[in-house]
Amino acid sequence: MAVMRLRADLHTHTTASDGMQRPADNVEMAKARGLGAIAITDHDTVDGLAEALEAGDRLGVTVVPGVEISTVAEGRDIHILGYYINWDTKVWKTKLASLGDTREQRNVMIIAKLCELGLPITMEEVMEAAREQGKDGGSIGRPHIAAVLVAKAYVSTMQEAFDRYLGDEGAAYANPPRLHPFEALEWIREAGGTSVIAHPGIYGNDVLVESIINQGAKGIEVYHPDHSAEDEERYLKLASQYNLIVTGGSDFHGERHGVVFHGEMGSKTAPLDVLSQLNPSRR
Repeated sequence: MAVMRLRADLHTHTTASDGMQRPADNVEMAKARGLGAIAITDHDTVDGLAEALEAGDRLGVTVVPGVEISTVAEGRDIHILGYYINWDTKVWKTKLASLGDTREQRNVMIIAKLCELGLPITMEEVMEAAREQGKDGGSIGRPHIAAVLVAKAYVSTMQEAFDRYLGDEGAAYANPPRLHPFEALEWIREAGGTSVIAHPGIYGNDVLVESIINQGAKGIEVYHPDHSAEDEERYLKLASQYNLIVTGGSDFHGERHGVVFHGEMGSKTAPLDVLSQLNPSRR
């Protein structure tokens, strides 16, 4: 436990986006697991940060304000993490709201494809599934659609929903025009934050990853539940080559239908001293 106090889980989600736990619950879990710090990095929203920061002050856990921005490049979803952004500003929240509009468009497109495939679901069912999972605002995404597919017995598990229909190679996958990763880097820079490429091993395109690095990404998420030992070694070398900040996080979303996505909180972490590298005011 003493060792974990020197570690930070720098990638977690809450009910503000597609996680299963409220922001304060994530902070409480971090404390219970002995972590010294936790980042709240919801998809395209900062709606959970105020609650998490208050809980962190109350419980003595450092909360890193963050966000995970959804972008597209070369037809693939690319996620860019932003840390220590000036998050509570009208300009920043307006920008994120524009991403929410695109996410809603994507949901409509996916649902239409599912109906064409003979798997009829409605947006109302998706919204109800989100509410049942404790969501009271923020963005609705593919995990909520997957929950409906499981509930209607179209698939047996969340993983099957993504493998067959919702993942990048899925039959109902849809990707409307979205922000480019280079633009996300600029957004984070303008907001005074530090940009980190999330789970690069998922993309299967290290040439693209290097192009994002060359455009100004400050860090790379080396340690992630979906990375193999070979991935970790490869991205450590890349971080050394480009003098990048090395981060790690569980990508914790909570438990759905008995399955934890992507990892248990604290399963992947970074040293606590990485926070000083991520926080521009402490460099």
